[in-house]
Amino acid sequence: MSSTPAAGRPPATDAGTLPNLRFSFADAHPRRERGGWAREVTERELPVATELAGVDMRLEPGAVRELHWHEQAEWAFMIAGAARITAVDQEGRAFVDEVGPEDLWYFPAAIPHSIQALAPGCEFLLVFDDGGFSENATFLLCDWLAHTPREALAKGFGLAPAELGELPDGERYIFAAEPPAPLDPAWAGGPDGRGPGFSYRLSACEPRRMPGGSVKVVDSAAFPAATTVAAALVEIEPGGIREPHWHPNADEWQYHLAGEARMTVFGAAGKARTFELARGDVGYVPFAMGHFLENTGAGTLRFLEIFRSDRFAELSLARWLAQTPPDLVAAHLGEAGRRLNGELTDEKRPVRPRQGPR
Repeated sequence: MSSTPAAGRPPATDAGTLPNLRFSFADAHPRRERGGWAREVTERELPVATELAGVDMRLEPGAVRELHWHEQAEWAFMIAGAARITAVDQEGRAFVDEVGPEDLWYFPAAIPHSIQALAPGCEFLLVFDDGGFSENATFLLCDWLAHTPREALAKGFGLAPAELGELPDGERYIFAAEPPAPLDPAWAGGPDGRGPGFSYRLSACEPRRMPGGSVKVVDSAAFPAATTVAAALVEIEPGGIREPHWHPNADEWQYHLAGEARMTVFGAAGKARTFELARGDVGYVPFAMGHFLENTGAGTLRFLEIFRSDRFAELSLARWLAQTPPDLVAAHLGEAGRRLNGELTDEKRPVRPRQGPR
């Protein structure tokens, strides 16, 4: 399937002009370093995506994403492989954990952290709560030290200047290193075992299954650290559909992990546009716009829905009509309205996430 928008063969229901709502990581320029690479999709690549930006990063075994911090919060999803993550919070509590496929982490803005690959094929998606974010503008340890007088560093650490030895003359960003020794159980969470909870085992969560697919929802109700990013991991079987719906609290930023999809977005005022998406593509739906996705491929469609919010929320077209007085729905849609107004149970509903408890 072509990963380009469905221009030239869109459905007849497409009309008017909507902005581009798709960009592929395959078209993003990769930054290659000794030890790995990174590529980003920000509002520079996808101008409509003002709320969130994403980075696809891959590290060779042992390679390190230099100790650093950001002005923005970082939410991450492990795509493949395994990594060790570290952080220290403002109370001086250390955090160390090892994460694998489908696991998450979240580092609040300005919290210093690092990432080190533990196995071949270590790849992860980083999402930042600002569409203008760039991975090339982070606060890096070695960059800072290279721009601080040695005498000031020595005073700050209570050492003689000569004791500092050789220091890097600039940023290292991603660099090759030996795989770390097995994690000391004493460092689980932190050296005292009570470090902040910056990771989440989405891999261990049971999905909610429905005809046509399944979904896992994670927001601050389940993962308290994630105060600015909520997400759903959606799987749709061949021929299935993510039902028509919209979100009342944020734009939707998608990352497509596997399969092929067709997404149609309704922008009001007679405007609608359809896009085709495949693995590695970013899809974007502006706030409150109605949309749905269909699995158009032969395999399972798997993608992330990500929001700049502390909670997941959606409104379903089917549920709206089912819970509106039937005469009113019929006045709009005639006999079809009466059929659409029939109570639609969750067991019969197409793939639809459910919000967690509040």
